[in-house]
Amino acid sequence: MKEKIRIVDLHKGFAGKTVLAGVNLSVYEGEILCVIGKSGSGKSVILKHLVGIIRPDSGDIFVEGVPFTGSDEMTRIALQSRYGILFQGAALFDSLSIYDNIAFGLRRKHVPEEEIARRVPELLGMVGLRGIEDKMPSEISGGTQKRVGLARSIAMKPEIMLYDEPTTGVDPITAGSVDRLIRKMRDDLGITSVVVTHDMKSVSRVADRVAMLLDGVIVFDGAPAELMASGDERLRQFVEGRAHGPIKVA
Repeated sequence: MKEKIRIVDLHKGFAGKTVLAGVNLSVYEGEILCVIGKSGSGKSVILKHLVGIIRPDSGDIFVEGVPFTGSDEMTRIALQSRYGILFQGAALFDSLSIYDNIAFGLRRKHVPEEEIARRVPELLGMVGLRGIEDKMPSEISGGTQKRVGLARSIAMKPEIMLYDEPTTGVDPITAGSVDRLIRKMRDDLGITSVVVTHDMKSVSRVADRVAMLLDGVIVFDGAPAELMASGDERLRQFVEGRAHGPIKVA
């Protein structure tokens, strides 16, 4: 299987506190990798490194073998263009209509308005939201906003999608809908996906592979079935949601 992303010995700390203590992880083409771990463990910090929002204290990231960390600006921009990202809060522009939110990135790429007018309804259709182009973000639910955010991301035809807690803050039915869309994007468009989550139901629905981050390092990397069958007490505590065990609860 072709390696899409490789993270090598990634370290990062903030205000004297170590968050990542030597993360090693690969992401393979066409897979859905779920990165799990308790809140505040550094899962989202990994995503921010992948898109260059923050830089590591040490370590390297490679995208299809090309170094990302420490690369020149042109190389970094070219690699960043391969990513789409769905933030935890969808991050829509409140003052723009749904149509203009989705069109935003296309216009920055100087896509002709005629092409945008064709693609926006098509993209909304892909996430099951035809006919809401004229609505404002304040007029739709949080779950619907996430689906609009996904439509906006895939408008740029990313090779890799990064999902930051995509089912947080939505009801179970909407969470299931979001999970189906994540799989649909992979199945229909071949998008490689990294999903940061602590929602184990979501993991069971979407993951091809699971990596668990604990104390700044990856302590498990394998198939969901291997995770569920593991005798490692740390994994069992997390999967079962137990307060008592080797993982300390703040």
